[in-house]
Amino acid sequence: MPDTRPAHLRIAADLRAQIMAGTLTPGQKLPSTSQLIARYSAANATIQAAVGVLKDEGFLRSEHGIGVFVRDRHVFSIDPAAYYDPATRGVTYKMLDVREVEPPADVAAALGEKRAALRHRRTDRSGEAVELSWSYYPMTLAAGTPLTGRAKIPGGAPRVLADLGYPELSFSDRVTSRMPTTEEVEGLDVPPNVPVLRQFRTVYSHDRRPVEVSVIVKPAHLYELNYERDIPSE
Repeated sequence: MPDTRPAHLRIAADLRAQIMAGTLTPGQKLPSTSQLIARYSAANATIQAAVGVLKDEGFLRSEHGIGVFVRDRHVFSIDPAAYYDPATRGVTYKMLDVREVEPPADVAAALGEKRAALRHRRTDRSGEAVELSWSYYPMTLAAGTPLTGRAKIPGGAPRVLADLGYPELSFSDRVTSRMPTTEEVEGLDVPPNVPVLRQFRTVYSHDRRPVEVSVIVKPAHLYELNYERDIPSE
């Protein structure tokens, strides 16, 4: 199937792949515009547009009068086994909304209930918005608890659920990729044409009772998935 994307997006994709593969290394000067024009048989405006895309995504930076260089970007690794450790990684949270809702159909199906307490927040790392999350708790558990209030909860939702006799014991994650909504573009400052990762997490307590479902959205250009496990012998 032919690649029908505009030429500047095809060129940006090729350069991005080289940066992510380490062929173009942090601090390395990008080939000159004339060299890129020759390499890709493209017009100057097309090359400038491609470079602009990668600057917006944080892969490249300009030094006036010197050239364009590959940035030393830190890609956040998503370990599906855990959230961030805010004590050591400079992570802060901003509560955006707390209310009782009828959750989306997929969340309601996972919770097994039609009413839930929603806690919607934004995660910042070193002052940069890196994640939006919508966490839902079944109202049969959340009613009358701190989960329905806007105040910061010491120990977070896990402590509240544990105090109720429903400690978080296991979870399952489903991760998909899609283009961002307007809310996600504006809330996370997602560059044009960059998808987001959507992490759908169901948390279970005793007897596999669902006690939390979280929908977590992250800009795809900032993250990589990291899975590790032993391979059983035959």
